[in-house]
Amino acid sequence: MNPIRLIAAAALFVLPFFAGSSRAADPTSLALADRFTKTIQPFVQEYCVTCHGKEKPKGDVDLTPYSTMEKVVENNQQWETVLEKLKAQEMPPEKAKKHPTAQQRAAVIEWISSMRRNEAQLHAGDPGIVLARRLSNAEYDYTIRDLTGVDIHPTKEFPVDPANEAGFDNTGESLTMSPSLVKKYLEAARHVSEYLVLKPNGLAFAPFPLIDETDRDKYCVRNIIQFYQRQPTDLAEYFLAAWHFQNRAALGKPQATLADIAAADKVSPKYLASIHAMLTAGGEEIGPIAGLQAMWKQLPADPTQDDAARTQCRAMRDTAMALREKVKPVIKLLSARPEHPGAQPLILWKDRQSASWRMTYGGGALDLKPEDLAPGTAAETALAIPTEADARVRYEDSFRRFCEVIPDAFVVTERAREYLSAREIENEKKNNAGRLLSAGFHSQMGYFRDDMPLFELVLDQKGQQELDELWNELNFISDVPIRTYQGFLWFGRSDSSFIRDEYFDFARAEARESGSSENIAKLADGYIAKMQRFGAGGMAIAAAQDYFDRMNYDIRWVEHARLKAEPSHIRALQDFAQKAYRRPLSQKERDSIAGFYQALRKEDGLDHESAVRDTLVSILMSPFFSYRADPRPPEPGIQPLSDYQLASRLSYFLWSSMPDDQLLASAAKGELHRPDVLLAQARRMMADQKIRGMAVEFGGNWLDIRRFEELNSVDRERFPDFSNDLRDAMFEEPIRFITDAIQSNRSTLDFLYGDYTFINPILAHHYGMPSPGGSNEHWVRIDHASEYQRGGLLPMAAFLTKNAPGLRTSPVKRGNWVVKRLLGERIPAPPPNVPVLPADESKLGDLTLREALAKHREDKSCASCHVRFDSIGLVFEGYGPTGEKRTKDMGGRLVEISATFPDGSDGAGLDGLKDYLKRKRQDDFVDNLSRKLLSYALGRSLVLSDDPTIEQMRAKLAANDYRFGTLVESIITSPQFLNRRGQATIAQRND
Repeated sequence: MNPIRLIAAAALFVLPFFAGSSRAADPTSLALADRFTKTIQPFVQEYCVTCHGKEKPKGDVDLTPYSTMEKVVENNQQWETVLEKLKAQEMPPEKAKKHPTAQQRAAVIEWISSMRRNEAQLHAGDPGIVLARRLSNAEYDYTIRDLTGVDIHPTKEFPVDPANEAGFDNTGESLTMSPSLVKKYLEAARHVSEYLVLKPNGLAFAPFPLIDETDRDKYCVRNIIQFYQRQPTDLAEYFLAAWHFQNRAALGKPQATLADIAAADKVSPKYLASIHAMLTAGGEEIGPIAGLQAMWKQLPADPTQDDAARTQCRAMRDTAMALREKVKPVIKLLSARPEHPGAQPLILWKDRQSASWRMTYGGGALDLKPEDLAPGTAAETALAIPTEADARVRYEDSFRRFCEVIPDAFVVTERAREYLSAREIENEKKNNAGRLLSAGFHSQMGYFRDDMPLFELVLDQKGQQELDELWNELNFISDVPIRTYQGFLWFGRSDSSFIRDEYFDFARAEARESGSSENIAKLADGYIAKMQRFGAGGMAIAAAQDYFDRMNYDIRWVEHARLKAEPSHIRALQDFAQKAYRRPLSQKERDSIAGFYQALRKEDGLDHESAVRDTLVSILMSPFFSYRADPRPPEPGIQPLSDYQLASRLSYFLWSSMPDDQLLASAAKGELHRPDVLLAQARRMMADQKIRGMAVEFGGNWLDIRRFEELNSVDRERFPDFSNDLRDAMFEEPIRFITDAIQSNRSTLDFLYGDYTFINPILAHHYGMPSPGGSNEHWVRIDHASEYQRGGLLPMAAFLTKNAPGLRTSPVKRGNWVVKRLLGERIPAPPPNVPVLPADESKLGDLTLREALAKHREDKSCASCHVRFDSIGLVFEGYGPTGEKRTKDMGGRLVEISATFPDGSDGAGLDGLKDYLKRKRQDDFVDNLSRKLLSYALGRSLVLSDDPTIEQMRAKLAANDYRFGTLVESIITSPQFLNRRGQATIAQRND
């Protein structure tokens, strides 16, 4: 099926779960239904429908459809609002003609509360309706990251995901699919496929797209360079490790082997053995080995003087390398005029000669000058050039053995143009004109491997195999041999004119068939014959023949390797799909993937690589990847999730991403439903760095800062310190705080009362704290943050800035943020035509912002809401529009941070607010956090049947010091998390 049709079909696929009701047989329900008819309906008719009837219902609330208790139950959220309004005595309003008695109001309040409790108990633990849904943008990005190992962010051009009523964007209620979004999913999948790397055995993903040849080169060369850089080749570290081995007993390791010391010092055990043998060999009296031995014997006798020993080992290294440079072989370029000296056969001959002599004595030791012989060191005497003939022979022999252990270079990663003079080559190197792994050609692409000393002296068998594979991948992925050969053909007609003759017209750089075996052999015959006509020497002729033989071999190797690799790429696609689908694939599904690839090759005429990329796109377009859906089991009623479904539910809860191999392994064993295994996996996952996904996606949406990094409402002329770096740091602070709370299993009350926070240098400056030093990537925890009026979530700059208009503070927004986001109050939207305060704090006139708000509350229609949060917002007046501490507002007036809280108590500033919250609202915070996290975990809005679970969560929290892990463990062991509704008929639902 077409990938677009696949994803469109998935977008329409929902799980219409239904469950039977036992309400009809429940005595309590019958009694409540009777009370509804006798008490509630008359109350509604008498006091409510005048405003909330069919004709122009105020607030769009029409209470006339609720003729039975069943209809009230079906829309219990509406009646939760009714309950809140009645409790707050906001309804009926004061201006209403009729008002109920206190007893009548209490009776309705008690009935709604009893109805809700009864419904909650009747269906406690019901998994609820969990709709099939697409991955959210964030989940898609995180999943692609974990699926490919590359943080690609393919949804950066997607529209922002809408949130559900609870404020989260990971639910089927909000994550719908549209035709335009389908196109973006297809574009995203194709974008991901551009990162695909086809290797000699399997597939991988690069950190950047690999469509162009230059990008493929960059990828392969970078892998090789990074391998080289990881290898320990500093001689000083080996000399020091040998010294550690000699002093192992004094260091408390009398039984340590050379391999043990090598592991501890992070050097190659293979090369350490060679260095140690050289330093301890007997019979060395003259020459470089004797000189190094003399310096080594002067290392400190006290094994605790590690720093002094390290310094002297570096001196040994510098002496050895300086001496080695003086006796390395000098390779001269062959001449084969009229061929250009930069021709590939000549350059590659020089490259191979240089590479093969890295561990070879090049002569000249007897001609060294006194200043070359380590004057002023312990090696000076041993390096003095002897005069006796026998001693001079032994002297040079020592240099030969020295060069076998100490190469002139372990690897060569850069070359200038090798046909230049020695001085020109050095100048080009100094000007950084060399190219990584370059063969040293002029105006031609080509690479050369020069790492024999590293390969033979340092690497073990595993390292040698890895390095061989990296160089093979360079040829395989970048098609280096044929491209190099095509460069040779181009060069021979441009900078050189050697193959401009009519005979060579069959070999053209732009034609790939020029690299066939037949054409290479034909060109070789003509090329060598022409060299011979012009009197080229035998070595140049041999170099040319060797060039064509090697080039033909390398080109044929790539062709053969690519054909041989095709089956492995198809298997890798099947394995990729299994990982992407987050469950085992059936044989039919595996065959379907292979069949899709074959159809692209045979029917659409695609080459292998294009077919592999398109097959990858089809996998990413499959609803099995891009959707979260737990198919209904055939049995009716509530059924447990399968282990694989539970693995996905757990991973998308904690990581917003796919399960890792360890979690899937538990699922494969069928043991994930065991409470001990499930809890152990959750604890492991919370300790993993990927828990940041939960901090960002849950914490960011809960606290309404998910997109804070895009905030641009701050006037940067008035607040020049507000930079993008500061904005990023403001966002990072709560994310690190929440991440730490999860990973360290801290008390959830730290969100309110914690006396610590996390800062980097730019945020420390903004807060007036001592800088932790380093770059803005350096974050540290700051304890006793209250000394700087910080600590916990409340005074974080992200929230203070997000809830300020830009040129002034906003007690309304800040207070509303606290009561809504932290305490869970539902505040209605303000009525239309509400007077707006001046946007600029400096233009408030004679009134302070506090006084302007007080005047605003004189309007009774405004006061009912503002009294719930204005005072809470006023305590933040000591923080300016970007969360900076201040004593005066932007109009130069002293700020006041005292307030009378909704319970009538007084307080001032952050401490006053914390005291109020601890006394009066802590339970509200705990209840709200529990509800928010449960809703996020289940991927749906909460229903009445979730209330018993919320009560259990709160009880367990209180019994376990309010630890965050307790919340998580309560959720993942709840019936709602572990189960799903099975198939049931609509008739059952209506019973």
